[in-house]
Amino acid sequence: MIRCVFYICVCRVDVIEGAKGKKRKSESGVEGRFPYGQKDNVSVEKLVKIQVPSTLKKQLVDDWEFITQQDKLVKLPRSPNVDDILSKYLEYRSKKDGMLLCGEKYRLGESGLMMTDAVGEILNGIRSYFDKGLPVILLYKNERQQYNEAVADNASPSSIYGAEHLLRLFVKLPELLACVNIEEETLVRLQHKLLEFLKFLQKNQGTFFLSAYDGSKVSEGNGQGNEN
Repeated sequence: MIRCVFYICVCRVDVIEGAKGKKRKSESGVEGRFPYGQKDNVSVEKLVKIQVPSTLKKQLVDDWEFITQQDKLVKLPRSPNVDDILSKYLEYRSKKDGMLLCGEKYRLGESGLMMTDAVGEILNGIRSYFDKGLPVILLYKNERQQYNEAVADNASPSSIYGAEHLLRLFVKLPELLACVNIEEETLVRLQHKLLEFLKFLQKNQGTFFLSAYDGSKVSEGNGQGNEN
């Protein structure tokens, strides 16, 4: 069921992408705003609550200030990247819960995480949603050129971007999940597991997140600029 929830969310991204593709042509300066700040006709009552820890909320604010106020960018590629973080969390949960994985394989492959339980389904869903949603709803306007230069040759965003952009996903998830008809029991389990993952990010905040961004707006030697 949880896998179906994330599949529907990814499909929802396609709808948003089509709508924003038309809207972007007529946009006039939205710099300085969160890329995920406005809701797409979803009432507050229907939003799924995902409680982001306070230190990660501050991380989001710092992220916003670095990019929109100080004209800086996250230097790419990131290490650890999103794939690495998801693999580390799978290993962490497996050891904590005493689960045994075939050959103890924690690394993500092209088909995602080799795990069939609810945690594995959620991590696969996060990875798929991140790869699909990053260029559509998780970037600031002046990050788009960097994305076009960094994500090439069929590379997945999850192998290039890191915790800074992954955290933005959790701000957008409530809106996406509100568009899905989820049973109460499934919703409660999903909220609990997403919160556990956020706590893992918080626990490793000093390792996963950058303390400063690149002021030269350079990624791997390529100059960056704002989208027109």
